[in-house]
Amino acid sequence: MVPMNDLAGKKLGLLLSTPPSHPNADVVVGLSREALRSHVNVYLYLIDEGVKNLENAAILSLASAGVKLNVCAYGCQQHKVSTEGYGQEVTFCGLVVLSQIITGCDRFISL
Repeated sequence: MVPMNDLAGKKLGLLLSTPPSHPNADVVVGLSREALRSHVNVYLYLIDEGVKNLENAAILSLASAGVKLNVCAYGCQQHKVSTEGYGQEVTFCGLVVLSQIITGCDRFISL
């Protein structure tokens, strides 16, 4: 087990491409919460059917807990997911941001 102070300040990137009904959504929530407890900076990007997780209260709660939540705007358009009514804790963006997350994080996990 890695001591908590060794993880503090590290960056974890997560990519979620599956809908809320898939177990990956629960995995992302669990990984994110544990990483936040260890003072890890968490960057979550929702893509493809993963954008449907904007309707998942557990995923949205991560943003208010400190996860940087980025959502593919094109994916929202393709899956008819509204981009209205979200605060500053949700960023709608493109693949350039995903590329920056991948290169800027210490670890990156795609689910």
